[in-house]
Amino acid sequence: MINKEINMNICQVIQQLIDNALTLKFIEQEDEIYVRNQILCLLGMNEFIIPEKIKENEHTIPDLLEKLVDYAWENGIIEDLFDEKEILASRIVNCFMATPSTVNKSFYEKYHKNPVMATDYFYGLSKNSNYIQTKRIAKNINYQSQTEYGTLDITINLSKPEKNPKDIMKEKGIKSTNYPKCLLCVENEGYAGRIGHPARSNHRLVHLNLVGEPWYLQYSPYVYYNEHCIVLSKEHRDMKIDRQGLLRLVSFVEQFPHYFIGSNADLPIVGGSILSHDHYQGGRYEFAMAKAADEYLFALQSFPNVKGAIVKWPMSVIRLRSKRADELVAAADRILESWRNYDDPSADIYAYTGKTPHNTITPIARKRHDVLELDLVLRNNRTSDEHVLGIFHPHSDVQHIKKENIGLIEVMGLAVLPARLIPELKEVEKYILGNQHEIAEYHRSWAEQLREKYQKQANNENIGDILRKEVTAKFMRVLEDAGVFKRNEQGIAAFKRFIKTSKL
Repeated sequence: MINKEINMNICQVIQQLIDNALTLKFIEQEDEIYVRNQILCLLGMNEFIIPEKIKENEHTIPDLLEKLVDYAWENGIIEDLFDEKEILASRIVNCFMATPSTVNKSFYEKYHKNPVMATDYFYGLSKNSNYIQTKRIAKNINYQSQTEYGTLDITINLSKPEKNPKDIMKEKGIKSTNYPKCLLCVENEGYAGRIGHPARSNHRLVHLNLVGEPWYLQYSPYVYYNEHCIVLSKEHRDMKIDRQGLLRLVSFVEQFPHYFIGSNADLPIVGGSILSHDHYQGGRYEFAMAKAADEYLFALQSFPNVKGAIVKWPMSVIRLRSKRADELVAAADRILESWRNYDDPSADIYAYTGKTPHNTITPIARKRHDVLELDLVLRNNRTSDEHVLGIFHPHSDVQHIKKENIGLIEVMGLAVLPARLIPELKEVEKYILGNQHEIAEYHRSWAEQLREKYQKQANNENIGDILRKEVTAKFMRVLEDAGVFKRNEQGIAAFKRFIKTSKL
């Protein structure tokens, strides 16, 4: 009797999942039995009792998948391991996912009507198929805070689940493989996954042509902003910022003018987390940097159809505008080549140590009406005895909040902060209010400053707002530390000096 009851419950869940797939038009009515049988096979079930009455379907696809995965490990079909659960959930979704060719056909049918319709379709597909982990992303702490540079975004990342010791031990016992070569390779499309490599059965890519080369569009599984997409090269090759890369960025925004696109820098420390695969990040979101005002305008004699400006931003940003893509890229390439070899001892900038390069850029492209924009954020990854993690990297007095690399997302004004801050900031709040606390030692100096600053006004009602404001101030300092030309009289003069020597 108990077994039959359990079986009836799981049949209800399977039917609810299929009903969701029908409602979202993942499948047609004619596909129902086929999909059901595929799911039964994955769950080790040999029969299906058609529910006499289907419960009202209030559950999302992620909720239903969790129920099916729990059933599988409770019945010994999979082990109680994070990766095995992810693999099964991904394979279940794949039972009603369209093939890559069908997804691409649907995408481009919509694209020829309107590019926005195409990306709306693909983004919706990526969320509804649980490839974008919407339920986990909802756990993130997000807020905005006003600064002299505009409204900065703060995210405390709680979406990526931690693995338990059993998972880690299992990974150590798995023989490494070189397929796929990395998490961005095209071979991840439809890949079942394995211990130590994420499940990708429900992963789909849209084919792109950027400057005559095959590239692909996907969305980030853990989106940090609206329609956070990744554009990746078919070839597994190192990231490289060069003229061709700038051309590809411009080509992308001409094809998808409602999206921005940018690249992490191509050197360690100032680059992103994956430098081994050429890729970009974009999306449908306007960051504070994109809204930042022009602070200093300059003419480009060699490129009369291009307008230049230094942007009012804590990092060192040159903004180029033009209706002519060819001239815009040529001007940006001239600046890049000048910067690659630029020294300014007065600003502590050196292009090389021996043959090791230090100067590069973080480029971002967008299109405003019929005008193309390229933002070139100047980067330098040199280290020193005082700043062992980087001279133009978060300095030691802000690393208690943000120690990681400053990549493309942070450059544009969104702080991605570690999950450890949630409990740690609660202890800082207690310290400021004079309550019993267990404050981390690396926060103590900051907390003492805040207690002195707010001792007359801090209370239980406003302490949260105070901490959010002060964390944002720390992030602003992080960006200022990463700026190669500091925002003072000497730094601004040095920035203008670089522009004059670039032979524009």
